Amino acid sequence: MILVFALAACSSKDTSGSGEKSKGKKDKVEIFSWWTGAGEEDGLKALLALFKEKHPDVAVENAAVAGGAGTNAKAVLASRMQGNDPPSTFQVHGGAELNEGWVAAGKMEPINDLYDKEGWNDKFPKSLIDMVSKDGNIYSVPVNIHRGNVLWFNKKVFDDNGLQVPKTFDEFFQVADKLQAKGITPLALGDKEPWTATQVFETILVAKLGVDGYNKLWTGELPFDDAKVKESAETFKKMLGYINKDHSSRNWQDASQLVADGKAAMNIMGDWAKGYFVNDLKLKLNEDFGFTTTPDSAGIFTVITDTFGLPKGVKNVDDVKTFLAVLGSVEGQDAFNPLKGSIPARVDADTSKYDDYGKATIEDFKTAQLAPSLAHGSAAAEGFVTKANQAVNIFVTQLDVDGLINSLKSAQAELKK
Repeated sequence: MILVFALAACSSKDTSGSGEKSKGKKDKVEIFSWWTGAGEEDGLKALLALFKEKHPDVAVENAAVAGGAGTNAKAVLASRMQGNDPPSTFQVHGGAELNEGWVAAGKMEPINDLYDKEGWNDKFPKSLIDMVSKDGNIYSVPVNIHRGNVLWFNKKVFDDNGLQVPKTFDEFFQVADKLQAKGITPLALGDKEPWTATQVFETILVAKLGVDGYNKLWTGELPFDDAKVKESAETFKKMLGYINKDHSSRNWQDASQLVADGKAAMNIMGDWAKGYFVNDLKLKLNEDFGFTTTPDSAGIFTVITDTFGLPKGVKNVDDVKTFLAVLGSVEGQDAFNPLKGSIPARVDADTSKYDDYGKATIEDFKTAQLAPSLAHGSAAAEGFVTKANQAVNIFVTQLDVDGLINSLKSAQAELKK
């Protein structure tokens, strides 16, 4: 992927857009994402329907590519960007994935003017604007905020067995032992795509290291052979002793299904899982399933934000900015996020449109310490994330703590210092 970025940067021409390019033949606004199921598709369709209602004269193409966390879409996007055939706008995670990837490769146009025109500079949290900015320029519009450090649980399983939902690692292992003794899988995992296991590991890392220590991993200030990283790996190894045996053949939806069916008690997954539980499985929040933060991470918010920007070389710049304006509006965010399972990126959204989970998470976001997600490309650039996923994938099979630490320490050279 780094090679692709480099090639893309070398071959790119500064074809900065202007309104001139929107004249003449109308091109479709091609919306490139990986939102194809489990609540996310519902949210995207609601957003596109709103855009069509407001701008019926602008044609839109939904160019979504299936694959959890963009596993397939990112490869297709890289090929297109390298070939100077960018989509009109594309889904990209705020943080390193955007800034150290496409912005550093010279493939994105700044959109400070759009923020000024729409009055957004005080409508998105500064911490979020920082995640979509580089060298003083803003490059994308956040449509949502997801929380990664969420523990979902089957309420009936816990109630029937007289168990309290765990808040700490000690409590988690005590509950897991009791569940396992009764023949119930304590923790569902679907790591057919390796990012899911990496997401579990990152929740342990941030809990053990704290947000400051966790962030120092991505700047190179804290080495991966630090004692607390080793402790995190040992805890991860212990947790993997309580997962379903068929984890490698399941994706995240399949793992969530185990919890929904009561075959597993808990699942660690971002809050897109809530969209799946409610929209696809028709479960009721706080009746069929519940939520809490992952062990020892109360007051921490592992943040993932989906954003869309303006690639260099697109012809219909004005139409793309019109779409981005709707995406960043209160109405757009409130159409999308209740279905997706996420919370709005804007600070002035209508909270009455959100369920108990949404309301609680909106409040938590205001006060929690924010930690960028490794699994979703916000904490580190794609080259490191790929190697981390490979290392974690091997670890899930071999459970070799020293091997994991050595692989991560070796990959740390990928990180900018």
